[in-house]
Amino acid sequence: MLERFKVPEDIAVRVHQEDMRKTVEEIFMKMQMSLESSRQAADVLIYADLRGIESHGVSNMMREYIEMFKEGTINPNPETTIIRESLAVATIDSDRGHGLVIGPQAMQMAIERAENYGIGAITVTNGAHFGAAAYHASMAIKHDMIGMAMTTGVLKVLPTYGAEPKAGVNPIAYAVPAEKEPPFIFDATMSSVAANKIRLADRLGVNVYPGWISDEKGTPIMEEKSVPKIWNMLPLGGTREIGSHKGYSLAVIIEILCSLLGGDGAGPFRKRFPSHHFLAYKISAFGDEDSFKKEVDRYLKSLKDTIPAPGHDRVFYAGLIEYEEEIQRLKRGIPYHPKVIQWFKETTIELGLPNRFN
Repeated sequence: MLERFKVPEDIAVRVHQEDMRKTVEEIFMKMQMSLESSRQAADVLIYADLRGIESHGVSNMMREYIEMFKEGTINPNPETTIIRESLAVATIDSDRGHGLVIGPQAMQMAIERAENYGIGAITVTNGAHFGAAAYHASMAIKHDMIGMAMTTGVLKVLPTYGAEPKAGVNPIAYAVPAEKEPPFIFDATMSSVAANKIRLADRLGVNVYPGWISDEKGTPIMEEKSVPKIWNMLPLGGTREIGSHKGYSLAVIIEILCSLLGGDGAGPFRKRFPSHHFLAYKISAFGDEDSFKKEVDRYLKSLKDTIPAPGHDRVFYAGLIEYEEEIQRLKRGIPYHPKVIQWFKETTIELGLPNRFN
C-alpha cells in the first residue's frame, strides 16, 4: 500500500484483530449467513487488513457487502453445484454465493485435485466479489503447492486507445512457498491500480498519480490531481508508450479464463455475476519439493540483497512488506480511519450488535 493511502498515524484508531473479526462475523450473521460462512468471510477480510491491503479489507468492503445482501446480489445461503468436471478440473455454479466463502472452497477443491493429479483447476461462475486474491492463492502454500487465483472485477478498464470500459479490473494472485524466507505472494489488478484505491484516495482527499485513470472522454490523466466525478481505469501500464497494451491484454485473458471458460460472456457481455478461476500446482509432481523450496529461498534472498538504487533503502519482493506489516499489526492492532470506526459503531447499533470500539 502506497504511503498516501495509509491512515495517518496521528488520527489512526488501532483495533485488535480479534475485536474487528468478531464484529464482522456478527454482521455477516445478521445478513443471514451461517456461523461457519461468517467466520470464513471475516477471515478473508482480516487477512487483508493485517497485511496492509486496506483496499480489500473491512474499510472498503463491508458497506458494499451489506448493500449487496440487501439488493439480493449476494445469496447468504447458496446451493452450489458442479456443472461440469473432469479429473483435475471442474466448473462450479456458486448460486451467487459470497466469494469470500465460495473462493476458499473452490481453492480447496483445486488443492485436492492437485494432490491427486499434480495440478487442479476450478472455475466458478455466477459468483460474487471474492476479496483479496492473495488469500485464496496462499491457501496452497501449506500444502507445498503453488497457488493462483483470479477474478473478473468491476467493468471499469479502458482498452488501450479506447474511451469505453470493456474489461474488468481483474486481479490475479500467485503464491509460492519457500523454505525459510517469507513466501512470494503477488497480487495485482490488471488495471493501473485497484479501483478501490481510487475510492480510498477520494475518501482521504489525496491526489491520484499520473497514468492511473482517464477523464470521462477516455483521455489519460497524466498529472497528479484529485479524483474527478467521472473517471475510468487505465490498464496496467497507463499508456501505450509505457505498456498499457500488456495490462489490457492480460485483463482480457482473465475475462476468458474466468468468464468464458465457465460458460458466461466476457466484459460487457457478462450475463451473470463475477466469475473466478483457481489453480494449484503440486510441486513434487514436477520436481523435488525440498530442492525447489531451497532454490526459492536462494532467489528471494538474492532479491532482498539487491543493491538499492539511489534514494531507496532496500529492495523488496512481492509479499515481504505484507509479511512484515502483519507482524506489526498483530502486535499493535490494525490502524483504521476514524470514519471507518464511526461507521462500525453506527452499524452495530443499527443491527443490535455489541460495540467493541469505544
